[in-house]
Amino acid sequence: MEAEPNFNLESVFSADDYLYFYSNHLKDEYSDEEVSFLIREFSLNEPSAILDLACGHGRHSNRLAEFGHAITGVDQSSEFLEIAERDAEKRGLHARYLCADSRSYCEPVGYDCIIHLFSSFGYFSDEENELVIRNVAHSLKDGGLFCLDILNRDAFLKDYPRFSVLEKNADLMIDRNRFDPVSGRLYNSRIIIRDGIRKDTPFFLRLYNLNEITRILNDNGLSIIRRFADWKGNPFDGESKRMILIAQKTQTDNE
Repeated sequence: MEAEPNFNLESVFSADDYLYFYSNHLKDEYSDEEVSFLIREFSLNEPSAILDLACGHGRHSNRLAEFGHAITGVDQSSEFLEIAERDAEKRGLHARYLCADSRSYCEPVGYDCIIHLFSSFGYFSDEENELVIRNVAHSLKDGGLFCLDILNRDAFLKDYPRFSVLEKNADLMIDRNRFDPVSGRLYNSRIIIRDGIRKDTPFFLRLYNLNEITRILNDNGLSIIRRFADWKGNPFDGESKRMILIAQKTQTDNE
């Protein structure tokens, strides 16, 4: 039996490497489009309490704060949170940032809306991944909304890259991917080479199809009310590489 791999999220997704290599995916126009989508789909016409789970460097949190919403950003990376806080201060915004683990962070009925975006879900065991969703459900007010943005396993596996190289200046990020159908995980033996120095940062991501993630959400009192293929609002179908799901809390916590 294959040993359970261990990896540290903060070292795998170091703020410096992440922002450097993913800069083309983090452009302002993309972030603006995503926030406009959230405002529309959440009907954020009045100030709301919003949790940005795995908020990273606050690109969604601070934009939502600009619209007057009460924002809490939670992430395991102190590096990302420092960047988010500096950006909020520079913009003259108030946003609460907490360094916490999504497997343990829960603020019962504390939020009108929760967002968990950019494939930031699925880095733990199946039981722990479901615990994250349970914490989301407990943290939502009755009738509250949850946006989950993840890969669609059924479409992704049709032609996913076994190998890919991202080159920036003279630096490289090399991904070597392997999917395990037993665990449902995509294993990435990532190598980063910057300034001639090599770092090996392997990790895995649990991939879900629509049936699986629907079951997990339903088991925790969350019902999907809309499904999208992208941030432009195109409808989800079997060929959609991503699933952007809007779910609503339908069950009252007894705790």
